[in-house]
Amino acid sequence: MIELEGVPELIDPVMVAAFEGWNDAGDAASTAVAHLDREWKGEVFAALDAEDYYDFQVNRPTVFMEAGVRKITWPTTRLSVVRVGGEKPRDLVLVRGIEPSMRWRSFCNELLGFAHELGVELVVVLGALLGDTPHTRPVPISGTTSDPDLARRMDLEETKYEGPTGIVGVLQEACTHAGVPAVSLWAAVPHYVSQPPNPKATLALLNRLEDLIDVRIPLGELPEDARAWQVGVDQLAAEDSEVAEYVQSLEEARDTAELPEASGEAIAREFERYLRRRDGGGPTASGGHATDGGDGTPYLRDNPSGRTRPPKPPKPGTDDEDSSED
Repeated sequence: MIELEGVPELIDPVMVAAFEGWNDAGDAASTAVAHLDREWKGEVFAALDAEDYYDFQVNRPTVFMEAGVRKITWPTTRLSVVRVGGEKPRDLVLVRGIEPSMRWRSFCNELLGFAHELGVELVVVLGALLGDTPHTRPVPISGTTSDPDLARRMDLEETKYEGPTGIVGVLQEACTHAGVPAVSLWAAVPHYVSQPPNPKATLALLNRLEDLIDVRIPLGELPEDARAWQVGVDQLAAEDSEVAEYVQSLEEARDTAELPEASGEAIAREFERYLRRRDGGGPTASGGHATDGGDGTPYLRDNPSGRTRPPKPPKPGTDDEDSSED
């Protein structure tokens, strides 16, 4: 561990973490934490020692010039703290890094050490996965936890996933075993347009995080970027009749599956968010600051299976859905 600066006593701190790599389809999760850090001008106060957790042949360091001097940036995980202003200010501990190459248990224990030392009350880990979801519909966000009581209190799903996992799943379980309340928020990214960035998925994660921790997050240009992203993908999909047909089949499946929810909690949540964002409504994020001072055009891309075209949708009555981690 390399501590860079001291951190003052925090107010109701929540740790928000995201990691580049396997758990970060379209870079949606890591971009969300980067957005928080940028909007609230976070300053790094600590970093994990890169030598302990990263294979530099997998995640290579980069060389850059600064004032005529060559310097090296090492791949690692860094922590910053920001204070969200308003009637009820609170602090966020932002964790942003790369999924480690080794020693995952030690990695999680080190982050939990920070959480304990800073008095963190809740850990929220952001992730994104590839799924059979159309880009034309709202991005599905699932909130999961291993704690049944927390699931009831915060209206989350109790995770039942079994199978391969990444650092998001490992960190959540480490928190649970250490007695630290932990939640994972997952965005589903269309597998046929997985190239980062995906501002629409990033925006959806931030909206769900805003609801979860009851703070107003300044969105900046993200809504406009998300609209531009969707228009760009619309145009690209329209140029290929087979892709357009596949997207339409996903839309029909999604609309049918969500029909019972069309007039219920989903509409209520969106209306509440609208009211909060009206002038003078809800908590404000103005005055956010660090407590101690201070990408690319979307295109259609084949998924990892190597198919050159999207798969045909399953026929009615068949069970051909891929399972994914909660």
